[in-house]
Amino acid sequence: MDAIKAAEYARALYSAHGDKAEAEAAQKMRACEAAGNMSEAKDWEAVRQAIRQIRGPNQG
Repeated sequence: MDAIKAAEYARALYSAHGDKAEAEAAQKMRACEAAGNMSEAKDWEAVRQAIRQIRGPNQG
């Protein structure tokens, strides 16, 4: 997943879940890792990092 796509997913997830969006992305990442889908887990990690940037510093 490229950075633009990750940012789009992050914005959508943040709009839908607010401050819980990062936790949601982390949960999806762990589920993918558990299923052995490391490529998709990496994508969710990129989304999680993009959400962290959207939230800004000192937000948890």
